[in-house]
Order: sequence, then C-alpha cells, then structure tokens
Amino acid sequence: MRILISNDDGVNAPGLAALYGALKDYADCVVIAPDQDKSGASSSLTLDRPLHPQRLDNGFISLNGTPTDCVHLGLNGLLEELPDMVVSGINLGANLGDDVLYSGTVAAALEGRFLDLPAFAFSLLSRQPDNLPTAAYFAHRLVAARDQLDLPPRTVLNVNIPNLPLDHIRGIQITRLGHRARAAAPVKVVNPRGKEGYWISVAGDAEDGGPGTDFHAVMQGFVSITPLQLDRTFHDALGSLDSWLEGLL
Repeated sequence: MRILISNDDGVNAPGLAALYGALKDYADCVVIAPDQDKSGASSSLTLDRPLHPQRLDNGFISLNGTPTDCVHLGLNGLLEELPDMVVSGINLGANLGDDVLYSGTVAAALEGRFLDLPAFAFSLLSRQPDNLPTAAYFAHRLVAARDQLDLPPRTVLNVNIPNLPLDHIRGIQITRLGHRARAAAPVKVVNPRGKEGYWISVAGDAEDGGPGTDFHAVMQGFVSITPLQLDRTFHDALGSLDSWLEGLL
C-alpha cells in the first residue's frame, strides 16, 4: 500500500506531521506539500513558472506550488511508483459546506481522483493543534478500513473532526454538504503611503446546517464524512434549459 500525502497548510504544518505519523506504520507514505501556507488555493495549478521540488531532512518533499501542483506532480512523473491513494490534511480549520469550493485540502484529494481508491481529506475544527491526536486517530482508522469501501470511481471523502478529545467524540455520521451564508464584507485597509487594499473576511455562518449536514454533525460532536464527486453538472436543470433553448431558435 502506497499513499501520497499532501496538504494546504504547508510542508511544516503540525497537521501534516500528525497525518504522516498516523499512516506511516500502516503504509508506505510519501509526502509532497507546498513550501508555504496555500489555504484557499482550491484546485489552482501553477502555469507561469517552473516548480522546484526539494527533499527535506525528514524525507518530505517541499514544492513551490499549490496543493494541486503537489499531487499532480506526484501522480505524473515525480515519483518512481504510482501511489494507490491520496490522503490530504490534517487541515487546521473546518472544511464544511461551501468551504470545499476554496479548500486546498479538498483540492489535493480531488487531484487524486484518477486512482482506483477513494481519496481522503481530513480537517480538524480548530486553528490550534491541541486535539490533533483525535484527528490522527480517525485518519488512521478510516484509511485502514478502505478495503471495505464500495464507492464509484473518482469519489473523495471529506472528513471533518470536532475539536474535542477522543473520549468526547460521539461517533461518526455520513453527511451531505451544508451551505454557508454570504461571507462578511472584505476589510478595507490603507497602508502608510495611502494605498488602499482589502483583506478577505471571515466565512459566513451556516445557513443550511440542519440534521443530515456536515455542520450539524460536527456541532453535535460527531465526525462528519461527506462523499464528494467531481461532476458539478446541475442535472435537474437540463430539461428546463432544453425548453428555454427551443424558444430561442
């Protein structure tokens, strides 16, 4: 079993070390991660400059690119052997609902969609690493149980772990994505030379966060597992669009 591990918090992030520690005795793990924090990078690829992998003293490979760059290179020639699966994380911070549109953690897992085994993205609901052992425990348990999965090709499992000690976790729930309200307005700043700029502000609160959603599960103390697919076609709208187009021709 060979696993490619990546993240978006950067190659020196504590969550990455915790994930590697959780899986290294279970599988042959190789780590390729961005050389700096790339949170919010989504599935962007670096196309305007070359990428330069560097092997660090701990064996991890650092890359001057995005999470998607890391997995893309790992699956397309950088590694001598093709991995069996991709595991991403452990992100410090939630990836719930609309967060998956922006998340580099989820994007790294999505880039592993071409492999036979489902990819995993793990996130801890905290910016602090105190309960990383809880997330690492579930990462090991879930990845080790991958043989029992029967999922369609190109499935990604988005896993969010409450920021709780292990003995406070109530269980695991299979969930759908909830939805957030609109984010807060960007914060305007002016530098000492009078140049204006804007900081992207905090994400919106859960607008659709009822039972069955990832938001609800983690708030109730459950680990949330949400299956994701790449196909974002709005199939229910196809019929209406056909009728609309007929009226235009």
